[in-house]
Amino acid sequence: MPDIHIERNHTLGIAGARVAARQWIKQAEQEFGLECVYTKGEDRDVATFTRAGIDGTVEVTASTFTLDATLGFLFSSFSEMIEQKITRNLDALLESPRGSGTRLA
Repeated sequence: MPDIHIERNHTLGIAGARVAARQWIKQAEQEFGLECVYTKGEDRDVATFTRAGIDGTVEVTASTFTLDATLGFLFSSFSEMIEQKITRNLDALLESPRGSGTRLA
């Protein structure tokens, strides 16, 4: 069971959701030092991310965005803070038109 589970419905469609997902990945790589691999599918994309102490997936569809992350021992005590930051950033991306143009906090 993941330590962090965030699921959001959106109205961006698959193209807009892909833009938002790629922006989130870029931000996560820079801010958290995550290594991400993005796999585009016909109607669903999956990104996997990892680094020492955290790994997980982001699933993107035309109407949903789901993030699951498992935290190692050192990060588990910060899970609430990490989840709040991810939620803020993700919500900002999904609320912006076509998932673009939002500066992440």
